[in-house]
Amino acid sequence: MLLARRVWSSASSFVHSPYIRMSSTEIIGTTESIKELKLKENKDCKPKKESRGGKLTLKCPKGMRDYEPDKMAVRETVFNKIKKCFKKHGAVQIDTPVMELKEILTGKYGEDSKLIYELEDQGGEILALRYDLTVPFARYVAMKKVKNIKRYQIARVYRRDNPAMTKGRYREFYQCDVDFAGEYERMLTDTECVKIVCDILTELEMEKFTIKVNHRKVLDGIFEFCGVPADSFRPICSAVDKLDKESWETVKTEMVETKGLDPAIADKIGTFVRRKGTFDLLDELEQSDLGQNNTAKEGLSDVRLLLEYCELFGCLDHVSIDLSLARGLDYYTGSIFEAVLESDNPHDSVGSVAGGGRYDNLVGMFAPKGRSLPCVGVSIGIERLFSIMERRMKDVKTSV
Repeated sequence: MLLARRVWSSASSFVHSPYIRMSSTEIIGTTESIKELKLKENKDCKPKKESRGGKLTLKCPKGMRDYEPDKMAVRETVFNKIKKCFKKHGAVQIDTPVMELKEILTGKYGEDSKLIYELEDQGGEILALRYDLTVPFARYVAMKKVKNIKRYQIARVYRRDNPAMTKGRYREFYQCDVDFAGEYERMLTDTECVKIVCDILTELEMEKFTIKVNHRKVLDGIFEFCGVPADSFRPICSAVDKLDKESWETVKTEMVETKGLDPAIADKIGTFVRRKGTFDLLDELEQSDLGQNNTAKEGLSDVRLLLEYCELFGCLDHVSIDLSLARGLDYYTGSIFEAVLESDNPHDSVGSVAGGGRYDNLVGMFAPKGRSLPCVGVSIGIERLFSIMERRMKDVKTSV
């Protein structure tokens, strides 16, 4: 193209020069020659088609999506509301790389470790895309030798899961996390996490929701009491965690046939993990034989204090003990919680919209000499909330 412009410029100067005179026939001939030269140059510069056996299909990778301006406007508004709530509770913002060393992430997520996106060798480092924001935060705290911090982070995470786009389940999605690391009054920051979830869901006009709470020590106490071998606690815990999606018969079958648990022990576990309630359930459990188990007793005491704080914070009406709640991630050590929406509209059924818990040993996995630091946090499943909000906006436009 540059060559053609130069030729044309030269020809033009030549034609219009006051010292040179050309006949009309000569001018037409020159013009035609220049046109032929330009056509030849354009033909030579055309990009060659790559022979990949078919036409290129323009689409986003599976489980990922684009966001149009109107959707981005909604997301920005929601993110700002969440940030405002986090800051109200004294949290400061940090950020961490989207990739971590693979060894940082592996062994922290139980059976979900298979969902980690592993990358090829990058100049001598084996890397993986972050699965969540909690493990990178624990690495950050250990590496920076942080002793006390209230932090929040809003960023993308990646999971090789089977996506369900209409229900807000993606392979690339945002998490909105707030975590408290350091020494605080027992169960106070745990309750603050529950309060934050309550405030955010209320602010986003999710009228009916329940924040389910439980404790890993209560679950471990139940397993001890029922006779589960110690090395089977985590696999059985993972099976119990599926009770919110599957029937007891299906979960029991997994325990017995896949995990190798005695059917009688599984039946005994079933008498506990299908129970729900608040103070009344606590009273009953503490007065039962389970209440004599030291592990369960310690967990029940923590849950009672959590409910008492929730009553003071004005969010107890949204809280319920659910003994099936297990949160399958291996790093949880104490209180665990999960928020679910309650709606008559089946389209609003998207599973949990927030979840978290206490993980007092995670920092110690990275810190020199295993220096542990108490931590508790919660993550808002913002994509699932967005899917509901987008659907509601669509319904409003349709009805107008």
